[in-house]
Amino acid sequence: MQKLKIVYEDKYLIVVNKPHNLLTIATEREKLRTLYHEVLTYEQKKHKNNRIFIVHRLDKETSGLVIFAKSQEIKEALQNNWDEVKRYYVALLEGKVEKSGEIKSYLKETKTLLTYSSNDKKGKFAFTKYQPLQTQNKFSLVEIQILTGRKNQIRVHMQDIKHPIVGDVKYGSKYNPIKKMCLTAQKLEFIHPITKENLKLEIDTPKEYLELLEKK
Repeated sequence: MQKLKIVYEDKYLIVVNKPHNLLTIATEREKLRTLYHEVLTYEQKKHKNNRIFIVHRLDKETSGLVIFAKSQEIKEALQNNWDEVKRYYVALLEGKVEKSGEIKSYLKETKTLLTYSSNDKKGKFAFTKYQPLQTQNKFSLVEIQILTGRKNQIRVHMQDIKHPIVGDVKYGSKYNPIKKMCLTAQKLEFIHPITKENLKLEIDTPKEYLELLEKK
């Protein structure tokens, strides 16, 4: 287990920086090596009866900000207003992304659980905006805002524009130089459900992404 990276904490909620290649919550195959278990362990060191509630999750391969609530009421308050939470990611993409854009599609899933874009309105509507921050011929550092939170949304949409996320072999990447997918949930902005403060939380761009950009 890595040391828990706490970005924000008060008596109502806790926001942590999830590392790459760690599940947010348990699956049939993996019960203990999860971010949820790490946060619960941290809380129960303070008091054995403390509980933790998952508000949202990130893909195992994605790093970045995850919110946990310290009560069922706080969890529900955040989830009930989830559409108002502003969520920004930073990604290293293949190729040169020269201008900002937006992508709208309906996401569906194959029998092998591969997500793909379609025009079929029976799928789940997905809306993504992106803008390049730094580019060179091989890679581009891009800020991505998701206006819907669909499974694998960013991964599919970046593949759709022919700039897959570096290291995302499942969705079209040809390069995996650091043996991880270069996608991080970097910023969250939301109204605190109790204090009503406008919380703006942000973590640094992973240095590995920047180092890859510097290589010509």
